[in-house]
Amino acid sequence: MRRSLILAGMAVLGVPGLAFAAEAGGGWIGPFAVIAAGLGMAIASGLCGLGQGRAIAAAVEAMGRQPGAAARIQTAMIIGLALIESLAIYMLVIGIILLFVQPIR
Repeated sequence: MRRSLILAGMAVLGVPGLAFAAEAGGGWIGPFAVIAAGLGMAIASGLCGLGQGRAIAAAVEAMGRQPGAAARIQTAMIIGLALIESLAIYMLVIGIILLFVQPIR
């Protein structure tokens, strides 16, 4: 762990040329923004899908155990699914900001 931190610190302090190159001509920021946006959206979509699947499975199981409370369980499930889906939408907005604020060169 300590060795990794030392190597990371040396990489940050030992390679200041990338920062100067980014100011002068852009160079590396555009491609990394595209990669970051793509990976972020992929991870967010996948994890939101898993979360929604687990929420629906738990709600259906709860409805099976207590059919009288199905309406309340369904309402809570729909609100929860909307909140989970909002996380993927937030990541989409962040990805769009990454792509359009820093143009690809």
